[in-house]
Amino acid sequence: MRNVKVAGYSARWEGKYETEARKIREILGDELINIFHIGSTSVRGLSARPIIDIMPVVHDLERVDILEDRFEALGYEAMGEYGISGRRFYRKGGEDRTHHVHLFQFDNVQEVERHLAFRDYLRANPDVSYEYGKLKTRLAEQFPADIEAYMDGKDEFVKAVERAALKWHYKQRT
Repeated sequence: MRNVKVAGYSARWEGKYETEARKIREILGDELINIFHIGSTSVRGLSARPIIDIMPVVHDLERVDILEDRFEALGYEAMGEYGISGRRFYRKGGEDRTHHVHLFQFDNVQEVERHLAFRDYLRANPDVSYEYGKLKTRLAEQFPADIEAYMDGKDEFVKAVERAALKWHYKQRT
């Protein structure tokens, strides 16, 4: 079991994202369309597990598959789809995770927009972000050595926020 650690927001997380994003841009080259800092570390003021989540969006996922060894050379472990169809998931840091890469092809709009809507909704709603941070802190204290219980404890809240975020996201487009 991995230890569950939640930390108060750190302004250094943005710099860690930028440093890693530069390396990923080099790997992906012309295949990359855009790259985003997602997850809790991308939301100013939000307590989080200090793992930087990065979401590159690419032209062709199959072309990216042949670059797997370049990710491994940066210390990433390739995990395939890892529970989300059409994703390539990479993790770095072993038991003491530092980064997650969630790589999607551009036309996987549902997954890309779901991640961005969740992030942007938390950024725009500090009260929801604060409640989420409190929940994560409480769960990390309750389940310090059980990542599965921690994740299960967040599931209902995350799904409710995700639904609200998607509605909010589409409303913003009008």
